[in-house]
Amino acid sequence: MIDNEQRIPRAMLISVDTGDFDAESSLDELHELVKSAGAEPVAAVLQKLSRPETATFVGSGKLDEVSHLCAEQEINLIVADSELSPTQIRNIEQATDVRVIDRTTLILDIFALRARSKEGKLQVELAQLKYMLPRLTGKGIEMSRLGGGIGTRGPGETKIETDRRHIRRRIDALKEELAEVERHRERLRKRREKDGVITCAIVGYTNAGKSTLMNTLTDAGVLAQDKLFATLDPTSRALKLPNGVSVMLIDTVGLVRRLPHHLVEAFRSTLEEAARSDIIINLCDASDEEARLHLDVTNDLLESLGCGDTPILTVLNKCDLLDGSVLSQEFESCIKISAKTGEGIDRLLKAVEDNLPLRMQRVELLIPFPQAGLINEIRQSCTLLSEEYTPDGILAEAIVDEKLYAAVKAYIK
Repeated sequence: MIDNEQRIPRAMLISVDTGDFDAESSLDELHELVKSAGAEPVAAVLQKLSRPETATFVGSGKLDEVSHLCAEQEINLIVADSELSPTQIRNIEQATDVRVIDRTTLILDIFALRARSKEGKLQVELAQLKYMLPRLTGKGIEMSRLGGGIGTRGPGETKIETDRRHIRRRIDALKEELAEVERHRERLRKRREKDGVITCAIVGYTNAGKSTLMNTLTDAGVLAQDKLFATLDPTSRALKLPNGVSVMLIDTVGLVRRLPHHLVEAFRSTLEEAARSDIIINLCDASDEEARLHLDVTNDLLESLGCGDTPILTVLNKCDLLDGSVLSQEFESCIKISAKTGEGIDRLLKAVEDNLPLRMQRVELLIPFPQAGLINEIRQSCTLLSEEYTPDGILAEAIVDEKLYAAVKAYIK
């Protein structure tokens, strides 16, 4: 619990290695998550068990060790690298007299801290309330004190004794608000499709450099920090490619392994916005030892969202941090860049151009007067952006579909 001086929480990380996943790597990730939340990870305990103990998560013997370490090192926050039951939270708190949160609560807290848009805040609150609802009974220290730190931001901050009926009402209200936001986004999406706007989404593991790439390509001014989940709200900016075609670039929330299903569900509409893009850039931190795993996490999510037919460009970022020879052969076909230095950006833009959908193309035309009927066809079925009559013919800029593209191809400037 944070004291009155609001000093930085000193956190202990606890985990149980059951062999179901790489516990040490997950613990390393939890370390970064805790830092992103504004706490100082000072100790970590990893216990090997066939399954987590029902009552104490790590076992009574290991819990005694955790209690002693907390007292010795003045630790005031324990973070478990798994979802804990209310009973486990209460028992650990009673044994250590230290506030306890789990991995899901921590990630929810970071999301609450990072959310800026109305939709982002609604999605975070919905996920928090859904997670809180079954955990109202039996909550320990964190339900008996006012919020004031990691794991308490958001809806649980001032309404500690919120009852189930109130939470359910609030959940229903949030769902309705989000449904309206989604309907608005659907209208915008249809308008973009009608106008022939081509969308390109940047997806990838958190801290892969998506916002830095966005800023490099478009000067979007998106927050770019070396923190997990520095960007939460999706940002869209126009990008004009070297061939003159403009695309809408979309920056998305980062992913982590074992992302709580509450968040996947809450942010599904946002993720689907990226999934419906014409082109997807799967960005990965090439300097990370687990780059392959990070790519797999993203690809699994994209597959679950039905992106099988969408061109996916696998892009390795931060290549300036390592020698090219370090990359294994499996990454040979990937596009290698450094969003920070600009290295390889030309190759990335060329790859985007090569994968542009044929259904809509932005073109500059010089149409001879005998073929002036083409202008009317464009105006009727596609988008005529501009036209100018010159001595040599009609100078026009338009967005055309595949059928009209074939008809006007000979007149492209």
